[in-house]
Amino acid sequence: MVSMIGLVGGLLLLTTLALRGWNLFIAAPLCALIVGLSGGIPVFPDDGANAFVTTYMNGFAGFVSAWFLMFLLGSLFGKFMEDTGTADSLARWIIGKIGMKHAVAAVVLACAVLTYGGVSVYVVAFSVYPMALGLFKDANLPRRFIPGALAFGSITFTMTTAGSPEIQNWIPVKFLHTSPYAAWEVSFIVAIFMALCGFFWINRMIRKAVANGEHFEHRASDPAIPERDLPHPITGLLPLLVVLAVSFFFHESLQQYALILALLGGCVCILLINFRHFHNMNKAINEGTTGALIAIGNTAAVVGFGTMAKASPAFAVAVDAMTGIPGNELIGAAIAVTTIAGLTGSASGGLSIALPVLGPHYTDLGVNPDQLHRISSIASGALDSLPHNGYIVTTVRAICGETHKSAYWPIAALTIAIPTMGLILAVSLMQFF
Repeated sequence: MVSMIGLVGGLLLLTTLALRGWNLFIAAPLCALIVGLSGGIPVFPDDGANAFVTTYMNGFAGFVSAWFLMFLLGSLFGKFMEDTGTADSLARWIIGKIGMKHAVAAVVLACAVLTYGGVSVYVVAFSVYPMALGLFKDANLPRRFIPGALAFGSITFTMTTAGSPEIQNWIPVKFLHTSPYAAWEVSFIVAIFMALCGFFWINRMIRKAVANGEHFEHRASDPAIPERDLPHPITGLLPLLVVLAVSFFFHESLQQYALILALLGGCVCILLINFRHFHNMNKAINEGTTGALIAIGNTAAVVGFGTMAKASPAFAVAVDAMTGIPGNELIGAAIAVTTIAGLTGSASGGLSIALPVLGPHYTDLGVNPDQLHRISSIASGALDSLPHNGYIVTTVRAICGETHKSAYWPIAALTIAIPTMGLILAVSLMQFF
């Protein structure tokens, strides 16, 4: 009982601290310590027994060891797209084609194209934000919805869709020995469903806010979009196609490591076709490597919390309860992955913790690995974007300059409610495919 109170209390505290602006490198281990102490786990090792220090750091270091190269190459790829102006060129082209009348759709679509092409969601937010700001300003729309538009286009229907180069679609490959295109038929239907529902919902929220008197508010700190010689939009599309093509042709032979080759191919492609457009290559490399360390560090910090939660006696009780849900096994898997991703505040972290435990359990019960892959991937994106999620904190505060109080609830509607509805639809559709 005490262990369960500590587990739930630790998660609630981590969420609260994230809402209050605490650094995840401090908040995550602090809350993990509470979970460990409530579960009777000692702080320091003694006679080989599990301890807070070793358990937390094993989870932290294990995630970094497994995924650092993917984060590094993804960050470099995104920074190369940014520094050469390739991402700006492609985003401007998309926004120009759609037009000011559909400002929100333009922002979402620009994020979706870049994300599905393999650009890090962090870089996508940095790249698209200045243009989103200009669009919302010209359309006189409340700026507090910009983080929601960025998040919806980046971490919902593109992040977990079949074929996506984002790691949330590739982690199951490692544990289930499946393909990143697993259950693509269901994935396609669910992605369309989430996109349509999300477009309707965000536009409805904005219309309601405008009707209540909200409008765009200019700030002195707003960034200006720099004017420069941008490459042709086609040269922005080619590297994305290279990433998708390489991952497609090598996913069977290399499995999750195909993503390393794909992102490397994307980087080389940019170097070959847009080398003369580099503004400052050394700076891009330095910022790319630093960004990779920060991104994987934030994720690993909450993975460490999740690893500590996994070592808690309450975790085993919770998993037994979820995997023991009567009826369709995919429902139990969906609930379990969703819960664990929520505990860690990270889709990738939740998958890394959940699948080593849940994968063998459900495949032994006869669950189709492809279906389990897709359900797990979609489920990881349902509760992962709680307030302490690293991407949410970065996008709301560092990029958009908003507060959780003003901007988080539209994000929650778009990145929690919509994916949850998509997950329910996916589980239902699996009965027919």
